[in-house]
Amino acid sequence: MTRYIFRRLWSLIPVLFGISLLVFIIPRMIPGDPATLILGQRATPAALAQLREQLGLGKPWFLNFEAAGERGIPGLFDSQYLNFVSNALTGDLGRSIQRRTQVLQELQNRFPATFELAIAGMLFALLLGIPAGILAALNRGKWPDTALMFVALSGVSFPIFWLALILIYIFGVYLRWLPPSGRIDPQLDINAVRITGFYVLDGLLRGQPAFSWNAIKHLVLPAVALGSIPLAIIVRMTRSSMLETLSQDYIRTAKAKGLVRSVVVNKHAFRNALLPVVTVIGLSFGGLLSGAILTETVFAWPGIGKWVYDAIASRDYPIIQGGVLFVAFIFVIVNLLVDISYAFIDPRIQYS
Repeated sequence: MTRYIFRRLWSLIPVLFGISLLVFIIPRMIPGDPATLILGQRATPAALAQLREQLGLGKPWFLNFEAAGERGIPGLFDSQYLNFVSNALTGDLGRSIQRRTQVLQELQNRFPATFELAIAGMLFALLLGIPAGILAALNRGKWPDTALMFVALSGVSFPIFWLALILIYIFGVYLRWLPPSGRIDPQLDINAVRITGFYVLDGLLRGQPAFSWNAIKHLVLPAVALGSIPLAIIVRMTRSSMLETLSQDYIRTAKAKGLVRSVVVNKHAFRNALLPVVTVIGLSFGGLLSGAILTETVFAWPGIGKWVYDAIASRDYPIIQGGVLFVAFIFVIVNLLVDISYAFIDPRIQYS
């Protein structure tokens, strides 16, 4: 197991290198100049050139042959990409062009919001998706199966931003049951409660359940919108895996031995059907953690997704590079944890 984990961690190096290369090149191919966005269209060429030099945008992308002629080999590697990679290896993801704040500090401030939303969305998907998938499998071809598969197909088909707007209109504007946007009511003092950055947990730790309840109410709508697609996928995968498992010989043997239905389903069928479901859960959770850009933008949620979205609009390269690289790292770590969990779910699986 230990060897396998180290081998997987070593394989992350080329993956993260490839991601860093893509995330460096693609934003720079988008039309627009950060210096022009900052100084405006009427800025003089001299002022634009000076600002680009200050921001480090005047250097070549990969290799600096001009500096190599002056400083030799060290000058050759004085380029935008290589400086970004070398700084990232030391934990420095750069400074925002627009805000002039440290990207790593912004990530630390915004990640709890995205993580809290991802947890809520995944809990919503799991608590409804797994029982619904089992129920559909046990009633194959009957009306519960048809109804649940229709809901699952609808969950995959509806665009998240459309569902988010519908939820906001019905529950936030028309019925006024839940807050339509934001993470907490503006009148609440966040700094007096903040410990970990997870508002629900911080309210409980501070002994202020009203604060936690307010945070939960703000979580409901974005969590439902965000968890709708994972919910649909989990329902379909659970149903498919359960149908395959229920047709196995050992299930028929368990039934023939007179075991009650709940024992056959929960102990024998569901556990053996869990591996593909866990895979889907891990991939879905990694996707949620990667920053739900549409959900966070529609609900004005102050997480990584909206932060990166705003950075793309303003051509803030350090935020785009640091944010996407951080998200990619989280995603591959989640996939690694999912792979390791297989051995605990099914003892027949061994890593050599």
